[in-house]
Formats: sequence, structure tokens, C-alpha cells
Amino acid sequence: MRLRHRSGTTLHLGYCTNVHPAEDLDGIIAQFDTYAVPIRERLGSDVLGLGLWLAAPVAEVLAADPGLRAKLRRELTARGLEVVTLNGFPYRSFHDPVVKHAVYRPDWTTRERLSYTFDLARILADLLPDDAARGSVSTLPLGWRDPWNAAMADQAARRLDQLAAGLAAVQSATGRVVRVAFEPEPGCIVETTGQAIDHLARADTGRLGICLDLAHLACAWEQPAAALKALRARGLPIVKVQVSAALESTDPEALREYAEPRFLHQTRNPHGGAADDLDEAFARGLPGPWRVHYHVPLHADPAPPLATTTPVLREALKELTGGPEPLCDHYDVETYTWGVLPPALRPETPRQLADGIADELDFARTQLRDLGVTA
Repeated sequence: MRLRHRSGTTLHLGYCTNVHPAEDLDGIIAQFDTYAVPIRERLGSDVLGLGLWLAAPVAEVLAADPGLRAKLRRELTARGLEVVTLNGFPYRSFHDPVVKHAVYRPDWTTRERLSYTFDLARILADLLPDDAARGSVSTLPLGWRDPWNAAMADQAARRLDQLAAGLAAVQSATGRVVRVAFEPEPGCIVETTGQAIDHLARADTGRLGICLDLAHLACAWEQPAAALKALRARGLPIVKVQVSAALESTDPEALREYAEPRFLHQTRNPHGGAADDLDEAFARGLPGPWRVHYHVPLHADPAPPLATTTPVLREALKELTGGPEPLCDHYDVETYTWGVLPPALRPETPRQLADGIADELDFARTQLRDLGVTA
């Protein structure tokens, strides 16, 4: 969906397709009819934005074949769909029975991560609508924190220099600007705003910046106004925003049914207490209150004593859009955890999932409209 900031800047709002498991082109196109078109129709929107997730094998094929890229663009356009952003965080196998730490591999010390991100940039340059100002690719925040040493940090810095040079080459060849956004996440080398500044402020900030995931920001117990002020002060642009909410509870026992085997659910309290997963938090008796890296549907409040971090989401959107110019123009709803919600909350059919995602997008659209952003 396209919205308009009071400055006249177009804001792109869509949803991230990493919630769907397909990792080949036919499966990805099938997702459009199963999910994206019903979502667009339910929202009454002429155009729906997708934050496409393309696993590394299909990205490699698409990047090597201009004809396939043209086919993918035609399939999108025929359905009233558009792509201005790609999610390049999960490399592949994001819907395996157990993902956990595997989602952070390969990290930014490796040639594989660099090559995958180049592939995504080449693809996106051909998928971008003609009138889009730029594209974005989100990626992991360098890597998981352990192991990490000075040599790995130096290698990652070299990869980022290579990345910036490659993005410049994509622009030279295609005339399209694609920026890469590093997504701070609990447990990673870059978890907080301060760590983002420490590790990324010396990069090419014309092409590299931050993907601000609002659930992650909340789990770090950061205040949006202070975080954004610090990033602006150091010249780190917000390239992309993932509109997401985390679980919160003053009674940790109420979170038991959310412990599940596929994804990590990093848990933090406001006193600096941290655990890398819910099971670990329970085993250690981490004092509450807890915020848990578990993306939950934006529009549906859980039963008390559970809550979500939507107040942080609202405050962040206000800071991002409240000025004379928006701090970001790409907004992606990213609730990838629908399939691992407790059974009573889990959609049972594709149509139920499509309806749930549509409700989330409507929630995000309403929040932005309440802040003066128009259709």
C-alpha cells in the first residue's frame, strides 16, 4: 500500500513474506494467489506491497537470469502487487522444524552472505516500480555475538566496504538505488542503538543503514525517541522499518505456552537480565518483567497478564513520521511466527492466515493515519 506523508513523500507499507515457507520460484508465485491477492482485496487497496523473502538458491537463479526477473515482475504487476524491499536476513530453510541459531549463518564475515545480498540487490533493481525512489534489502546485524573477535570484526568491515562498492555498481548498471539495512536483534553483535553506532557508523551511510525492527527495539528496552535521536546524530539512516510487536508480561509463568522449538525467543528484563531463549529464561529464573522476542499479531491483544509492546510501536511510528520529513519510507509488517503461535491462536487455513495478515496491515495503516499520514 502507498501512503502519503504530509511532506508529499510516499510511504510504502507492505508485509514480509518470510511467514510463508516456499523457497522456489513456482512456490513463491503460488503465494501471491493464496495470500497476497486475498489480502489486497480485503484491504480494498489497488496495490499491495510485499517485502519478499527469497531464499539463497532461488535468489541465485533469479540474479543470473534477466528473463526470470522479468517474469517475476510481470506476475507481481498482474496481481496488483509491488516490491520495494526484500528481506535478506534468513539465508534459507527458515521454516525447518528447528531454526534457532542457524538463522544467523552465514554471517557477515563470509563470502556467501555478501554474494547472497548482491543477488538480492540485482533482483530488486529489476523489480522496483518505475516511480519508486529506491529499494531496500534488510539483513542480519553482522552475526551472532559468540563467537566474535577482532579478526572477525575486521573481516566483516571489509565485507561491508565490498557491499557498498557492489551497490554502487548496481546503481551504475541499472540507474536504481538499492540500500542495505542492518537489523539490530537481541543476542547479536548489534543488538542496541549504541552497538549499531559502534559497528556501522563508519560504513558508507549513503548505501548502508539500519532496519529498525520495533519488536527488537522494545526487547532492548530502548526508548524510540532517544534511539532515533542517537542514530540521527551519528548520521545512520533508517533505511527500513519492520512494524512488529513483542510479547511482554509481568508474570513470566504466563509465557510458558509460547516456548516452542523452531525459533529463538530471546528474553530481556529492564534491569539488564538476559536469556537467549524462553526455556533458558525459565530455567534460570530470570526476574520479571519480561519482553520476549516473539513477534505477535499486531491487532490482537493477548489475554492478561500477557501484553504486547504496541505502545513502543506507536511511539516509534510517531517519532518516525512526526517531523517535516519522514525518517523512513519503507514499512514492513513482519510477523513470521503465525505458524508457531499457541494452537488456540494459530490460523488453521490459508484464508485465516491471509485474513490475519490483512488485519495486521489495517492496524498499521490506521496507526499511520492517526499520525497524519494519508492514503
